[in-house]
Formats: sequence, C-alpha cells, structure tokens
Amino acid sequence: MYKNSDPVISIVTAAVGAGSAAYISVSQGQSVLTGLGVTAIATVIAVMVDRFYYR
Repeated sequence: MYKNSDPVISIVTAAVGAGSAAYISVSQGQSVLTGLGVTAIATVIAVMVDRFYYR
C-alpha cells in the first residue's frame, strides 16, 4: 500500500477500497450486512498484508 507510519491511514485506505466494491454489490441487491462483512474482512486482510510484507 502506501509508505506511511500511521496505521489509521492504512486502515482507512483499505476500507475505502473494499467499501467501494461492496457498495456496488449492495446497489445490485446484496445484503447490507454481507457488504459490511466483506468490507471488514477485506480491510483486515489488506492491513495484515501491509504490515507483514511491506514493512
């Protein structure tokens, strides 16, 4: 992801990216809770990959 030292920036960046895909899915009829779950899981995975492989 981006080279920064603030974990909040990494979390927000990952959530915005995952949330945009979930937003499109929800607008097509997917459950809102499923969209939020997908966003949360994708955010956690993206932040873990950023911490373990790019730091």
